[in-house]
Amino acid sequence: MATMGASSRLLASAVGGGAFLKLPSRLTSSSLLFPGGSSVRRSASHQQGRRRCLWTSTCRALYKPDGLEIREEGQPETLDYRVFFLEPSAQKKVSPWHDVPLHLGDGVFNFIVEIPKETSAKMEVATDEPFTPIKQDTKKGKLRYYPYNINWNYGLLPQTWEDPNHANLEVEGALGDNDPVDVVEIGESRAKIGQIVKVKPVGAFAMIDEGELDWKIVAISLDDPRAPLVNDVGDVEKHFPGTLTAIRDWFRDYKIPDGKPANKFGLNSAAADKDYALKVIAETNESWAKLIKRNVPAGELSLV
Repeated sequence: MATMGASSRLLASAVGGGAFLKLPSRLTSSSLLFPGGSSVRRSASHQQGRRRCLWTSTCRALYKPDGLEIREEGQPETLDYRVFFLEPSAQKKVSPWHDVPLHLGDGVFNFIVEIPKETSAKMEVATDEPFTPIKQDTKKGKLRYYPYNINWNYGLLPQTWEDPNHANLEVEGALGDNDPVDVVEIGESRAKIGQIVKVKPVGAFAMIDEGELDWKIVAISLDDPRAPLVNDVGDVEKHFPGTLTAIRDWFRDYKIPDGKPANKFGLNSAAADKDYALKVIAETNESWAKLIKRNVPAGELSLV
């Protein structure tokens, strides 16, 4: 990601116990997400099965999230369990990572739920399997669980990728973690595995996990009653007091019960503001576009 000059360095500030960082005002969400101007603002058609060009200039089949079906294979909490996404008219498998559109316009994005709030099974998109279904993560052949429940809906932004070959000079030169960008959705409703939720990002944490940069976008579902009141990171502290600190502490400490050190955070361990979060999304979407066009090595990642 591009490094800002000294005149644009981020300033840390605190709001009611929840620290956050503000992006310089000249870096607006429109200039970051649509750098080519109005000609790039045209949105891709979401008609099922039709091939169109994304605003990233990448061509794939895009699917209406509301029109996709979820199919479970195997039993939950087993090694064989998978959650596939299907285009219903042809019963054709599609990838939640690659084929669900990222951007819906007006600062709204699709968020794919991997882990519902108040659960502990470590579910994730299988980035190395065809059609990238959701499965439970494993270690040494055993299913993985968090040591305690996660308190928010957790998942990914489709069509994003944290490039493991890119050193982010704003975050201690950390390399990307080779995964889609993570989302922590703070609304009051509990979602379901595989649910596609329309969200607006309001902030971001730069978590560093064993030396790898693992962004955590803080977002809120448009369906949440408090969504109209929460439009930036400062609003989170006002309407969800203590939540930013709780998110940071949860992700900092969840590995400690397994005998591992606490995770670290860049950007002064503070939550960056909405515009910074949109910058992260735009840049990781560009990285995904390079990946899907095979302009960078995919390694073991599935591009199907």
